Amino acid sequence: MFSINKSEHEKTRRLVGMAILTALVLVLQAISANVKFGPFTVTLTLIPIVIGGILYGAKFGAALGGIFGIIVYITCISGLDAGGYMLFSVNPVYNGIQCIGKGILAGFIPAVVYKPLANKNITVATVVAALLAPVVNTGAFLLFMFTVFYDVLCEWAGNTPIAVYVVTILVGLNFIVEFAVSAVMSPAIVTVIREISKRQRQ
Repeated sequence: MFSINKSEHEKTRRLVGMAILTALVLVLQAISANVKFGPFTVTLTLIPIVIGGILYGAKFGAALGGIFGIIVYITCISGLDAGGYMLFSVNPVYNGIQCIGKGILAGFIPAVVYKPLANKNITVATVVAALLAPVVNTGAFLLFMFTVFYDVLCEWAGNTPIAVYVVTILVGLNFIVEFAVSAVMSPAIVTVIREISKRQRQ
């Protein structure tokens, strides 16, 4: 009887945790829509996505990333993200795949990488996962820019060499801010993961 009650308690705690993280993704991404460096918004939402993937698995990390991606796509459609709106105007389907796809990957890949590393050192695994999220998010964005939206990229760059434009203007400052936020928050994430993991074992 006790084991059933304990199982139900763990299930409830898990659902509450997932609901809180989902709400954080929604709120932080709504705030992020107004935080801009260059033509694109800066993502402040990767931290709860990483935490969700670590605590509840890669599938949930991917789901949180997908929610994040959908919100980003909505800002592209609405014009809140000026650069995103230009891409949407060129090809709304690929722009949707770009937004949602990079979000899913940013939630899925860090969680997958975390699992084997955590068996050796939870602190290292958590920091690596946190720092990997902005790398994947930006990398997936650039993959689409250099393939599907290459003509747009060339137009934006003008007479500036593509590599210089990408590093200094398109994603340079955005990526630095996102990576810095993840780096600064890494110790806090480690503390959260350790505390929640400890409670789950009790």
